[in-house]
Amino acid sequence: MTALLIIIAAVALLFCGYVFYGSYLAKQWGIDPSKKTPAHTRTDGVDYVPAKPAVLMGHHFSSIAGAGPINGPIQAAVFGWVPVFLWCVIGGIFFGGLQDFGSLFASIRNDGKSVGEIIKDSMGKTSKRLFIIFALLVLILVIASFVNVVAGTFFTGDAARGFVGNPTNNQTTAMISFLFIILAVVYGFVTNRCGVKTLPATIAGIIAIVAIVAVGLNCGLALSRNTWIVLIGAYIAVASLIPVWIMLQPRDYLSSFLLYAMMLIALVGIIVSAFTGSAEFTIPAVNSSKLGSMFPTLFITVACGACSGFHSLIASGTSSKQLDNEKNAKVIGYGSMLIESALGIISLIAVGMVYAKWTSGKFGSPSAAFGAGIATMFGSEGTPVYNTVSALLTLAVSVFALTSLDSATRLSRFMFSELFLLEGEATWRDASSPLRKFLANPFVGTTFMVVVGCILGGLKLGAIWALFGSANQLLAGIALLAVAAWLGNAGKNNKMFFIPMAFMLAATLTQLVVTVIKQVGIIAAGEFKAGDPAWGHWFQLLFAAAMAILAVFLVIEGVKTFSKQSKK
Repeated sequence: MTALLIIIAAVALLFCGYVFYGSYLAKQWGIDPSKKTPAHTRTDGVDYVPAKPAVLMGHHFSSIAGAGPINGPIQAAVFGWVPVFLWCVIGGIFFGGLQDFGSLFASIRNDGKSVGEIIKDSMGKTSKRLFIIFALLVLILVIASFVNVVAGTFFTGDAARGFVGNPTNNQTTAMISFLFIILAVVYGFVTNRCGVKTLPATIAGIIAIVAIVAVGLNCGLALSRNTWIVLIGAYIAVASLIPVWIMLQPRDYLSSFLLYAMMLIALVGIIVSAFTGSAEFTIPAVNSSKLGSMFPTLFITVACGACSGFHSLIASGTSSKQLDNEKNAKVIGYGSMLIESALGIISLIAVGMVYAKWTSGKFGSPSAAFGAGIATMFGSEGTPVYNTVSALLTLAVSVFALTSLDSATRLSRFMFSELFLLEGEATWRDASSPLRKFLANPFVGTTFMVVVGCILGGLKLGAIWALFGSANQLLAGIALLAVAAWLGNAGKNNKMFFIPMAFMLAATLTQLVVTVIKQVGIIAAGEFKAGDPAWGHWFQLLFAAAMAILAVFLVIEGVKTFSKQSKK
């Protein structure tokens, strides 16, 4: 019954946040349905493409969700369920939702430009370049983290290779994910080039999803971990370069139905377990943890379930270029974040059903614990219903990790090119210098980001995720700063940004300092464990130091901007 009360309280609070605080923000900033959005004023058929609200909601939600709201809350559950619950709810309403909605609004009012371009207009060119470098470092970690998650979800430790019968969950997930990519391309062509309406195409798409799931449950795909990393890298490189209507929009739209179904299955499981006692929620209310002190570790670890800087890049990088009307900005920008917070609470409940097994190290990854936790609500381990539910939920996690990878790689392509273009140079073809023309070429930026991300994806997830959490939350603090500065220059109310911005910057800079001290100690003592290479610790040290230095420079420029605004 505890789990049922937790989810009821979370949904009620998040709904109130959407209705009251979300509406307050829309009114303060002046959302105007009559204004044309960049999707219409700058339509190019590749990146600027108007999308129906349901399609864009699917893209945006799938892209920002990924594996974040599952991995983060599950790893943070060792602090107890009350701190995680409070941070997901309060953070989602007043921190994450504010950042996402603000980033989307600022971008659509600036021709669909990225947060980096918005910073340039309010804080100057130097701040823009510093932010782009900072964002690219974060995107490398996003690619590395989710490549690691997806490869780990697909890989099976046995010697089988190729197509196999009687597949394991991992082999089933790999096969369905492969077929899902083909389905997305077909859906994109029939809806965008064959004139098929959204409703009949959606019905056919859902039926096709059921069919490919049935295929995957009976025929799996088995490859080595390194092979999966290479194939995933090749896939995201291609997906980031082709027009959004071929892969990004249809894949994310169709995958959103998997996410909705996953959340519905979880809700049904919570209700069933509450009245039948099929599973018991066993996480203590508050607990000490080996991860570290609650501040700042909790707020870094939960990450996407409450607030995520990556969301600001999605909102201003892809979603703003597809928004059909400003009236949809609230539900897509603010509403998606609150649904993700609800998913974070569901993840917390899921791990609570298998908490003893999770803390004893039975599950290899948070996604496996998530699938097992929900499946336990429906039946005992090893039963057909348990295996089916667990396989479907593991599939959903991998699908959303892939959608985040698609979007992250496309964003890195945009920002890598922006870094080398001068004022007045719209694309790489306009660059006056041969060297800058080469570096700004989309193929160069994509190749660099994918190769580096996949190499780092070979590290242990724990090493990547801790650094990703810090960098990602620090990016959130800087995004809040950037949007607040832009709103101030535009003469709009930005006071609601100051407390969330200060908190996120304080928490993340503290965590980065802790990381630097820890890695210096490990390197100085030479305490490297098996499978934990020395270069990985050097990478964490240098990366954390670079992020902290860049952030301090951006904060100083932000303070100068706010000071000028206050004088005016």
